[in-house]
Amino acid sequence: MFALIVLLSVLLPACGGVLAGGRDAVTIYSGRGSSLIGPLLEEFSASTGIPIDVRYGGSAELALLIAQEGDRTPADVFYSQSPGAVGFLAGEGRLAPLDPGVLELVDQRFRDDGGLWVGVSGRQRVLVYNTELVSELPTSVFEVVEEPFAGRVAVAPSNGSFQDFITAMRVTHGDEVAARFLQALATTGAPSYANNNAIVEAVARGEVPMGLVNHYYLHRFLAEDPDLPAANHRFAGDDIGSLLIASSVSVLEGTDEPEGARRLVEYLLDAEAQQYFAEETFEYPLALGTSPVGDVPPLDTLEVPAFDIDRLGGGLERTLELIRDSGLDG
Repeated sequence: MFALIVLLSVLLPACGGVLAGGRDAVTIYSGRGSSLIGPLLEEFSASTGIPIDVRYGGSAELALLIAQEGDRTPADVFYSQSPGAVGFLAGEGRLAPLDPGVLELVDQRFRDDGGLWVGVSGRQRVLVYNTELVSELPTSVFEVVEEPFAGRVAVAPSNGSFQDFITAMRVTHGDEVAARFLQALATTGAPSYANNNAIVEAVARGEVPMGLVNHYYLHRFLAEDPDLPAANHRFAGDDIGSLLIASSVSVLEGTDEPEGARRLVEYLLDAEAQQYFAEETFEYPLALGTSPVGDVPPLDTLEVPAFDIDRLGGGLERTLELIRDSGLDG
């Protein structure tokens, strides 16, 4: 693990925005890509006059880097695609408590019990499939490694939501079950892609029949081309493959920019930002009183497994180990 962290500390500066040396800017380590949230962060800076520096990368990799940097980290805010990554930092003692008033803007199931992070937008795990190639669909995610689905379902092992899904599987079914599932994906030749966007693109053009992704990616593609031969399939409501998870934001312990960091967290939960998530990314806005748009089903209509996403934080390193051991990420 130490070698991995050292390697990450060398490679990650090339992942995204350039860090400015001054401490008058709010420095954000973002596990969410620039195409998704870059415009929103730029609007925050323009509307508040607070300069920002953003470093983009994978949520897990950035969390490990923050832990390695310790008190020397330039990060003021960690914006994670994955509650597992932010939960890992909470366990490392790297996060500062958020204002109670901010926490109360979001339903209790989408915030940390200790007040260290708050959900900003939500997504459900689904199976995206090509409607011209697929006539039979699995009822459980565990069926995707069995006939007739084995080797036909694409995955993105480095994606934070996939890692959260595997952590949730470990919590609910045990490490052995999760390890067997990952190894079965690898041995049956499950196609591996860099991210969910690539999976949906591949499914839409018929390169692969199906893929495990978050719900909102397909909605973004359909907004551009409603005739794409693709649809989302939801597993049975109690199946871990239907996991509902949240992108979350947190403030680093010891930040030199506490006021700017606080204002950024509040901004991400205000009406304008929440509407951005609903209309531009097709995610579930999580601030109370907000709703998704278009064909995205309302949050309160979803059948999802009863799972406390606060439990995702403690297992990140073990999940990454299982994924590496399976061979999926190599």
